[in-house]
Amino acid sequence: MNILLVNIEFASRSFYLKFLKFGVVGFSGLFVDFGLTYLFKEIFHVQKYVSNAIGFMMAATSNYIFNRIWTFESTNPNIALEYTEFIVISVIGLVVNTLILYLLVSRLKMNFYLSKVFAIAVVTLWNFFANLLFTFAVV
Repeated sequence: MNILLVNIEFASRSFYLKFLKFGVVGFSGLFVDFGLTYLFKEIFHVQKYVSNAIGFMMAATSNYIFNRIWTFESTNPNIALEYTEFIVISVIGLVVNTLILYLLVSRLKMNFYLSKVFAIAVVTLWNFFANLLFTFAVV
């Protein structure tokens, strides 16, 4: 693990570029998520929570593909394992996001959208570092 942290510090310009790319990919995922959720809910009349799950999973999948190719430039031949790790990290991020929203909105009575911005920032960091250190770690 120390070797990974040294490599990250050594290549700080590369590290920040990866983080920027990760953010761009994540932002593109918003369009996939919202677009497909809308399509399934409003056009195909699929139940709203099922539509939301479809949107989330498809966005996570497109994010995996773009992060694999562009952000982390992975050449790992074990795509199924790498994809599974990415999805597990994404689902953990979704749980953390929901927990933060619950605590800030329901318990501390903060504004929902301000809380959502904070939750997104925390989960973006979680997703980036977890994927950098586990899913796309150079071995």
